[in-house]
Amino acid sequence: MGKRRLEDALKQIDQPVEVTYRCFELDPTIGRDIKENIYEGLAKKYGMSIAQAKANTQRMVQMAKEVGLDYQMDTLILTNTFDAHRLTMFAKQKGLMKEMTERILQAYFTESKHIGDHETLTDLAVEVGFNREEAAKMLASDEMSDVVRADEQTAKQYGVTGVPFFLINKKYALTGAQPTETFVQALKKVIAENQITVLNSQDGLNCDDDGCEIPEK
Repeated sequence: MGKRRLEDALKQIDQPVEVTYRCFELDPTIGRDIKENIYEGLAKKYGMSIAQAKANTQRMVQMAKEVGLDYQMDTLILTNTFDAHRLTMFAKQKGLMKEMTERILQAYFTESKHIGDHETLTDLAVEVGFNREEAAKMLASDEMSDVVRADEQTAKQYGVTGVPFFLINKKYALTGAQPTETFVQALKKVIAENQITVLNSQDGLNCDDDGCEIPEK
């Protein structure tokens, strides 16, 4: 949801902005195959009732719908996401990070796919352009594990405790799925700070590779 709002904000910014996805696991200790559903997981983690967990989740579903996302929380499959992160970082090397991230998120939140399962991840990788054997081989190894751990260590250094977390120019941070306008204002602020302000008048001698231009009096 925060990702979609950022994308909407970028459409309103008349400047090129490079977006890089980083790795962060909300619960690195969670198993790959677990029986709990999302409501039971939230109730256990935050000490709330199942009814409260459902109510909180439904608010998120409604917010997602407002930006065109269809979250199917009743059938969402909880799982460990470490291998999904590895696959995304592998895709980054191939120039397919954006496509892989989007496909995994859709598979998880909308299609209720098991994104901790290697076969499922391999299928998703093939959909965005990977060779099946190449993707399967990577997932069967420990490749990209160090990259994922390095990202998570960096997140700790920045004090990240939840997602979404947006870091702009390693200087400004936005936490949570902020309104689109908040992203627009933050990006405009950073862009304005990066622009060069010319303090002198135009009467000085200007020189470049072609020589010097003497101002007319």
